[in-house]
Amino acid sequence: MTIAPKAPRKLSMKDRYSALTRDLDWEPSYVSPDELFPQTKFEGIIIHDWSKWEDPFRLTVDAYTKYQAEKDKRLYAVLDGFAQSQGHLSLTDASYLNAMKLFIQGIAPNEYNAHRNFAMLARHLNGGGPRFAALCQCLDEIRHAQTEIHTLANYNKYYGGFHSFLHQHERVWYLSVPKSFFEDALSAGPFEWLISIGFSFEYLLTNLLFVPFMSGASFNGDLPTMTFGFSAQSDESRHMTLGLEAIKFLLEQDERNVPIVQYWLDKWFWRGYRLLALVAQMLDYMLPRKVMSWKEAFELYFEEQMMNGLFQDLAYYGIRPPLHVDKAIQEKEYVSHQAYWILYQFGHAAAFTTSVPTDEHMKWLEEQYPNTFPTYKTLWEKEKKNIENGGRHFIRGLPQLCQVCQIPMGFTEADDPFVQAQRESIFEGERYNFCSDGCQYIFDHEPVKYRQAWLPVHQIYQGNCGGPTLPDVLEWYNLKPGDGGEYLGSMDHQNWLKWHGEADSAEGIDEGDAAYAGKGH
Repeated sequence: MTIAPKAPRKLSMKDRYSALTRDLDWEPSYVSPDELFPQTKFEGIIIHDWSKWEDPFRLTVDAYTKYQAEKDKRLYAVLDGFAQSQGHLSLTDASYLNAMKLFIQGIAPNEYNAHRNFAMLARHLNGGGPRFAALCQCLDEIRHAQTEIHTLANYNKYYGGFHSFLHQHERVWYLSVPKSFFEDALSAGPFEWLISIGFSFEYLLTNLLFVPFMSGASFNGDLPTMTFGFSAQSDESRHMTLGLEAIKFLLEQDERNVPIVQYWLDKWFWRGYRLLALVAQMLDYMLPRKVMSWKEAFELYFEEQMMNGLFQDLAYYGIRPPLHVDKAIQEKEYVSHQAYWILYQFGHAAAFTTSVPTDEHMKWLEEQYPNTFPTYKTLWEKEKKNIENGGRHFIRGLPQLCQVCQIPMGFTEADDPFVQAQRESIFEGERYNFCSDGCQYIFDHEPVKYRQAWLPVHQIYQGNCGGPTLPDVLEWYNLKPGDGGEYLGSMDHQNWLKWHGEADSAEGIDEGDAAYAGKGH
């Protein structure tokens, strides 16, 4: 009698995950682990057992690619439909796109930078688990860069400010703020990178950018941006979980890791928070139709979720909340007003336009910030009178920049909004200036690194930005007429009014109308 061969045992989900990820790892036979993985020693972090890394999602390559392919199909269907139906006319106003110009100039290139460094981690982390997690996040980040660029490319046909985002990311003064954040992280070691991105960028920044702001995109008729935003946010949720796993993994491996991780949390909280000043003014000032104020978003996504959630969990490991968090909580009342006022004054050297808030807009701001906005309302009322007299306010000089966050020194003391904050440190005979205690604290811990910061104002004075005059610098930035300055009366504004005079018939929008934006207007 012939006995039928026994059917192979079906692997459990956990075993299948292990076979498709961890079992692909190997032990080196002709080089030492230190030679194979040289990147994970110099930061002082001690790892005893890389196999303790846990991936809560148990993701495999086949599952990952199928899931992302489905999301891409939905996104590109939305993009095609929006473009074919002249969907940009359904926006609340062309001024809304100023926020998206800032997004593609400052965020999309850094998604690609994140992709590059996670690719490096996918090679250089010792354990199979974290290497595979880094590989998946590497693929996520390049997909985000691609989908953001594809989504916003449609607007480049009709509106200024989108045409040279990558060129401008490398050169324009306000874009040195997000650029310096990522270059700070890229030039750190692999473990600090995990904290800077997994904690600061994913937990802190994308929660406050992708969720409330993408809801704002929906409120303002921008269906493609809402779609790519929520598509990316599903990845960001996984990234946040992996970021928390990275923090806990480091803390559980050795108690000597605790003070190192604590400093990184202190540092990257403040670096991320200062970068969020750009997001704060986007929410409060750049959305014609409001979804929530910066203050509301900060209270929900930072104070409730992080202070009452994440840091309570980390207290078990001896981790306290970041330094200077009390300052950030105080500043929620006015940081967006100060950030927008800075951008407004230097709008002639930007690739987006700005304008005085309308009476309706100021009424909303006063309802959201009853204790602080009346002071800024007085400022805007004065500016309205300046404009009526033909004197729209632009600063023609160059501002002093913070050595760390690289934002112009326009913030005030956290407990006194009438006194400008300014700190300074002396290092090897040179004086360095800072906008806050948080930025000074970071510099004082790593002065050799931050003294090398590429500060746009210093570079202009040194003649490294195209020439000595403002037109020279703007040409070096590749800013075209209509990219920046005042929104009211701009080419975007004039075309918007023209197109909506003919909005019942899309025939009014032709290539001649649109050429100024996409072809170097």
